[in-house]
Amino acid sequence: MGSVVVLLLIVLACLMAPLYARYIAHTNPFQSNILGTTIVNGKSVQVLQPDTQGLGLGSAPIGPTWHGNYFLGADQEGRDVMARLLYGGRTTLLIGTASALVCCVVAAVLGLIAGYFGGAVDWILSRLFDLVWAFPVYLLAISLAVVLLTSGIHLGPVQIGPGSLMVPILIIALIYIPYVARPLRGQVLSLKEREFIQAAVGVGVADLRIIRKEVLPNILPAIIVYFPLMVALGMLTESALSFLSIGVQPPQASWGTIINDGLSLLYNRPAVAIAPGVMLVITTVALNLLGDSVRDALDPRVRLRGSV
Repeated sequence: MGSVVVLLLIVLACLMAPLYARYIAHTNPFQSNILGTTIVNGKSVQVLQPDTQGLGLGSAPIGPTWHGNYFLGADQEGRDVMARLLYGGRTTLLIGTASALVCCVVAAVLGLIAGYFGGAVDWILSRLFDLVWAFPVYLLAISLAVVLLTSGIHLGPVQIGPGSLMVPILIIALIYIPYVARPLRGQVLSLKEREFIQAAVGVGVADLRIIRKEVLPNILPAIIVYFPLMVALGMLTESALSFLSIGVQPPQASWGTIINDGLSLLYNRPAVAIAPGVMLVITTVALNLLGDSVRDALDPRVRLRGSV
């Protein structure tokens, strides 16, 4: 319940990003504000101030003011970090959730087909899983992102531009499909040998009906458990790609792009990079705790041990 509350608070805060930017921060987090000013302790100060460190050359963005405008300070473009953090959370959560949904749906279908029909179908799908599994996750994601960010996706009537959020969503979903499909395939193989499945086959029930009515409901708890874990992995992968500038593309922002923006300010304005990193850690930990809790709630062996 604690993880659910934390996730709800994060999601609600990110959904209110436009309201925060308009009515509290009074700024456009996607527009450069190099010559802008703000009020600190009743005085008007520049968002980009002369650098007082070293030789005093260049400028440094204003640090956290701890009130509505520039609550966490500004980045090197004079943009409000807090407003960008909320907007970036919307993008990261969207990509993580959408990629997990696509991954779990496709993995469930492939796992059902491979495990139930077996034979040549199982062999072909298993080899495809092995092929994807053979690549390190981030290396495969980076390779696909570099290619698709220059050309986009063009499959007949499906046309997806290189700057679309669908590109990182599909990349992340693709690379994690074997990690969900293989365990589901194993569960289906085990279920296929159970008496109620054999009885249904013996009386002549159609294969698709057996899969829909008997097999799918029995693996659905596992899919539900995998979903929050895949959301967390999707968010981490998206942030890594965006940090390397091959994920979410400007003018859109994500927690990974904000961390990248704060890399050059790590020594004098660390809040720019630390804030999205902390939010990413809190969200992924909450999702992992939620996945573990759902697994315990849906596992009858855990309930039996608890009742002894």
